[in-house]
Amino acid sequence: AIACDAHPDYASTHLAQQLGQQRNIPVLPIQHHYAHVLSALVDRALEPPVLGIAWDGAGYGRDGTLWGGEFLSVTDRQGFERVAQLRSFPLPGGEIAAREPRRAALGLLYAAFGDRVFELENPVLYAFQPQELTLLQTLLQRQVNTPLTSSMGRLFDAVAALVGLCQRTTYEGEAALGLEAAIAGYSTVEVYPYRLVTQNNRLVVDWAPMVTAILADAPTPVSLVAARFHNTLIEVIVAVAERVGLPQVVLTGGCFQNRYLLTGALRALRTAGFQPYGHRQLPANDGGLAAGQILGAAWRLEYPVQGDELCV
Repeated sequence: AIACDAHPDYASTHLAQQLGQQRNIPVLPIQHHYAHVLSALVDRALEPPVLGIAWDGAGYGRDGTLWGGEFLSVTDRQGFERVAQLRSFPLPGGEIAAREPRRAALGLLYAAFGDRVFELENPVLYAFQPQELTLLQTLLQRQVNTPLTSSMGRLFDAVAALVGLCQRTTYEGEAALGLEAAIAGYSTVEVYPYRLVTQNNRLVVDWAPMVTAILADAPTPVSLVAARFHNTLIEVIVAVAERVGLPQVVLTGGCFQNRYLLTGALRALRTAGFQPYGHRQLPANDGGLAAGQILGAAWRLEYPVQGDELCV
């Protein structure tokens, strides 16, 4: 069999389909963040049940949106349940928003405040020409070329833009790296407010109170904002883990290349009584995906379930 990502437009997916047809063998798409979690299981030689926290830039979700701030419950070898997620927000301009944190920030603000966002005084608004803002406002109002995302990576981008650190990137992860570096040894236990709400039997991490507080903080030093932001994410991890109640917790995805976030989360989870694991030998980012895809495909061949959407 051939394992691949579940995104229908990836070149690797097309190659997998071609090879499957040529060799007359099954092609098994494995959902991106499920593969991240399984990669961590391979890395740490773990078995379910486990809560997998997969935070990255983006991956194709089974609902057709861009996932990236996911909490997946893996209780057996037959799939996963998306038990919690970051609140989704639109990305004006689609893929270009991954290279322009200002767009992620604008989408975040629009989701929180609607058209009032265009009356705010913030570095994000100053990063656009007036005609650009007019066009983007129309796109957001009409929901045209504004895909929804629950991506933690894009939330990092948006916050970096809100505090004026980075409006356009020159390499992948630049905004998030800048936000981590901005902490610069600043020590605080302060956090921002947030909400955990239940929607469709799933927990949703609502970032709106945090964004409101960050805007109200201006002109607070960026180092303090960055530290509070990271601390809030660590608190969110523990809060969701306590609601889900699985003892083993794995931290995976590109966001957990962030040393402050990873070490803080591991420490906080241990203090709360969990058994947390990060990556050791396989990369936490997409460099480790293939191992997770292999395990997912192997389990799916071993435990086939008709019509099981949780596996793909």
